[in-house]
Amino acid sequence: MRHKKAGKKLGRTWEHRKAMYRNMSRSLIEHEQIRTTEAKAKEVRKVAEKLIGFGLDNSVHSRRMAFKILENRTLVKKLFDDLAPRFAQVSGGYTRVVKLGEPRRGDNAPLAVVEFTVAQTGAETKEVGA
Repeated sequence: MRHKKAGKKLGRTWEHRKAMYRNMSRSLIEHEQIRTTEAKAKEVRKVAEKLIGFGLDNSVHSRRMAFKILENRTLVKKLFDDLAPRFAQVSGGYTRVVKLGEPRRGDNAPLAVVEFTVAQTGAETKEVGA
């Protein structure tokens, strides 16, 4: 029985999943949008939401926790200085998963885009992709 076992296994070991989530969250913070399969997108969303939560706290401990996941000082700086302030007035739902119409050519896997929901331009706030 899988009681209290959250998340999908995605056919990988725990170490492989952990590394994949780290790499995908790094790419998401760096590019602010990534394209992957639907299952991976839904799982990496959890890690990204947690990282934005760390960024909103903006304490030394939060920076160290984010660095533990990202392992890159420039990405931690971008997270805390650029991304997290965008979501200061938002209480959740920092990322969105948009399903793409065309499946992947090689294995017909359903694809999705993971992106951050709110982008701040100047004094006003507008949604990405709107």
